[in-house]
Amino acid sequence: MQHDPAFTIRSATSRSPSFPDALRHIPSPPRQVYCRGAALSDLMKRPRVAIVGSRGVSIYGRRVTEELAGKLAERGVVIISGLALGVDAAAHRSALDAGGLTIAVLPGPVDKIYPATNTALAEEILTKGGALISEYVTDEFAFKQNFIARNRLVAGLAQTVLITEAAEKSGSLHTARFALEQGKEVLAVPGNITSKTSVGTNNLIKAGATPVTSYTDVLHVLGLEGHTMPTGEIRGRNQHEQIVLDLMLNGVADGEQLLKRSGLSPSEFNQVLTMLELGGTVRPLGANQWSLR
Repeated sequence: MQHDPAFTIRSATSRSPSFPDALRHIPSPPRQVYCRGAALSDLMKRPRVAIVGSRGVSIYGRRVTEELAGKLAERGVVIISGLALGVDAAAHRSALDAGGLTIAVLPGPVDKIYPATNTALAEEILTKGGALISEYVTDEFAFKQNFIARNRLVAGLAQTVLITEAAEKSGSLHTARFALEQGKEVLAVPGNITSKTSVGTNNLIKAGATPVTSYTDVLHVLGLEGHTMPTGEIRGRNQHEQIVLDLMLNGVADGEQLLKRSGLSPSEFNQVLTMLELGGTVRPLGANQWSLR
C-alpha cells in the first residue's frame, strides 16, 4: 500500500501553481502546504462545505452530522473537516459511506495521523479519492496551538462552514470565527435549549448564523437548489465499482451485459452490485435490469 500514489506526500509553496487559490488570500495564509491523495486542484472545482463540531458529540449531534454530510456528499459536495474525534470523524465517515469525497485538514504532518485512532479513516479517505492536507512539515509534532490554527484552513478551503453541534466553549467555534473573518457564511444546526452540547450552535444562530434543519438549506447557500449530481461525477468507492458505474453511465442496464463487459468474475460482480445497491447508488428494475438512482 505504501507504493500507492495516493499515499505520496506532495508539497506546494504559496508561489506554486499547485497551491490552493482558496488559501492564498485568507488572513495568515500558510507559507507551504503538504498534501496526500487526490489533487486539490480537482477537488476545489467542486462545491465544498466544512462540517465541524464537538469532539464529545451527543447521539443527536452524530445523527444530524451523518444525515447532513451523507446527503450533501451524495449530491457531489466535498465534505471538509479536521479528522478529530466526534463530529469531524462522523462527517468524514458519512461522506465516504455515501460514495462522496472528503478532505481532512490535519493539525500535524500528513504522514503522522492525529489522532492515531483515526489512521484507518485517513487511509480510507485517500483510497476513495479524497485528500489530506496540512501546513506542517514531516516529523513535526501536533502542538496544542496547531489545533486552532488548523481551523483557519478548514474554513479557508470551504465555501461555507456548517457547525452541527458545539458546546459553549467548543473549539469548533474558532472555525466559525475564521469563516466570518474570511467573509464566508456560517451555518449552524439548532439544538435542544437544555442541552449543553448545543449552547454554542444556538448562540451562533442568535448572533446571525444561518439555521440549518435540512441539507437543502446548505444547498441553497451554495447556490445549488434543485441540484442533482451530474451523472458524469458519479464515483465508485473502488476500481471495480467505477467500472460498473461507467458502463451504466454509458447506457448498459442488462445484468448479463454488465458482467460480461466489466471483465469481473461473477463473485466480484455480484459483490459490486450488492454494495452499490446498499449504498443507494443503483437500484434493480427487475428481470436482471439495473438503473442508477
